[in-house]
Amino acid sequence: MRTVLIVGFGSIGKRHLENILANYNDVKVIVCTKRTDLKGLERFGVTIVNSLSEALLYKPDIGFITNESSYHVNTAITLAKNGIDLFIEKPLSNSIHDVNHLRSIIKNKKLITQIGCNMRFHPCIIKIREILDKGKLGRVISVQVESSSFLPDWHPYEDYRYGYAARKDLGGGISLTCIHEIDFLYWFFGDVKKVFSITGKYSDLEVTVDDLSAITLVFKNNIIGEVHLDYCQRPDFKSCKIIGTKGTMYWDSSTNEVKIFYQNKKQWKSILKLNDFQRNSMYVNELEHFFRCVEKRTKTVNDINDGIKTLKIVLGAQKSSSLEKMISI
Repeated sequence: MRTVLIVGFGSIGKRHLENILANYNDVKVIVCTKRTDLKGLERFGVTIVNSLSEALLYKPDIGFITNESSYHVNTAITLAKNGIDLFIEKPLSNSIHDVNHLRSIIKNKKLITQIGCNMRFHPCIIKIREILDKGKLGRVISVQVESSSFLPDWHPYEDYRYGYAARKDLGGGISLTCIHEIDFLYWFFGDVKKVFSITGKYSDLEVTVDDLSAITLVFKNNIIGEVHLDYCQRPDFKSCKIIGTKGTMYWDSSTNEVKIFYQNKKQWKSILKLNDFQRNSMYVNELEHFFRCVEKRTKTVNDINDGIKTLKIVLGAQKSSSLEKMISI
């Protein structure tokens, strides 16, 4: 039986717990949290503790780090030193501080790691990558992605101003919190060599972080990426358009259809359409992938090295904005 520790119990910690309890019978779960209103979880066999030192007494095999972003690395270092495989929610951190130390411990202990970027498990994103790998668009020239939402809608049951996403001290901000688009573009196209960005607070939201980020990426293979992220738009919307020498591919979250306009056909062709997409399926599938990699001791699709790469891209975008110039990654 696995013993799983979940550190932090906000919305994503709760989601992972619910998915683990619903899909795995051979797991003992420990939740480490500052909250004092979770006694009801004990009837599901969940143990509640309020410190890492107490949690470690249960000798967990796997740690889910779902606390605020600014605490991720310190928490991960403590767990890694104890030989615990790590699932770290995105972003890896809000700073590069100590990430190489964490990576060194992970390497020495031969731990399995995964960064929680659920969009890598979205069927449409997976299909887009398959099409790119097959070269159906020819040579890719550019890509444009958008991720827009209204921060107060994220968790209507709480005051958005006090959540981590709205607070600089907890590692929030649109560019870090919505790192998914940067992550899957890195997954598609590899390393970034240069970045230019305008990132800051532009809306009327009561936040201490960036709420809009317009990022231009130059990948090492000279593909140009344009990324728009914001906290201030209704309805929620995501899109990805990729332009190649043989055609253009498009997906957006309103239709969940991947389609291609081939240069020689002069019409759109539907490649995949999800008629009843269940958002939680991404989280269930990423759990399944992680647990399988832990069992087989194989590399995950998105390990600590990928988390560091994408973190450096976002931090580079923030630096570019503050310096008002393009910088090298």
